[in-house]
Amino acid sequence: MEKLFEKKTVLISGALGDIGRAAALAFAAQGAGVALGDIQPEAEARPLLEELKSIGAPCHYAQVDVSDAAAVNHWLQAAEAALGLVSMVVANAATVTIAGLYQVTAEQWSQELRVNLDGAFHVARAVTARMLEQRVTGSVVFVGSWAAEVAHSHIPAYSVSKAGLRMLSKCMALELAPHGIMVNEIAPGYVDAGLSRVVWQQAPEQKEHARLKTPVRQLITPQQVAREVVRLCDPENRHITGSVLLMDGGLSLL
Repeated sequence: MEKLFEKKTVLISGALGDIGRAAALAFAAQGAGVALGDIQPEAEARPLLEELKSIGAPCHYAQVDVSDAAAVNHWLQAAEAALGLVSMVVANAATVTIAGLYQVTAEQWSQELRVNLDGAFHVARAVTARMLEQRVTGSVVFVGSWAAEVAHSHIPAYSVSKAGLRMLSKCMALELAPHGIMVNEIAPGYVDAGLSRVVWQQAPEQKEHARLKTPVRQLITPQQVAREVVRLCDPENRHITGSVLLMDGGLSLL
């Protein structure tokens, strides 16, 4: 039985984070070649690369700062040389600063927007420009957040960056729709991993509070996020674009 992404390549930024790792394995399970990028040195990627190779998935890793457009272009060139044309991209790299508006420094604010918003733009634009050049269809998924719409006083830079990401997704979706490139955002609520874990490590009592606050009384796993990302990239999806897949367990209803 042919797998969903046989002979296709996906490029994932922030690939060594919990959601990035889960996405890499989910795409590989469906036959995709996986181009991984993260700020960490290659030694940190070896366990994931070995796991991907053990299931027969073609893979490539590059240490890359997504806030640097030139570095992103070099990464894409190396990924294509190793795995072939990229037709799917998961813009996942992000950082979070736990500091209110009058505590966050100018550099922290700027850095967070450079990574979370500028970085997503550089990655998505580089890949889709190549897709347009080669006249291939495909998918872009931005990993956003429910914080794009709900004010969070302890992480304002993150919330603002994700709000910008949402409009970037819509603008890109509108421009690329005639070319058969679907662009969407996935907006998780409280994920028991990644950036939420950073917050909860500094304030452990908030984890149980987050679970109880969520109407479904469950936190999200990285694997659940990855499963929805894969669905958004299904080649049979020719009509879902410019959408936000909100998976917050009902948080935004409060």
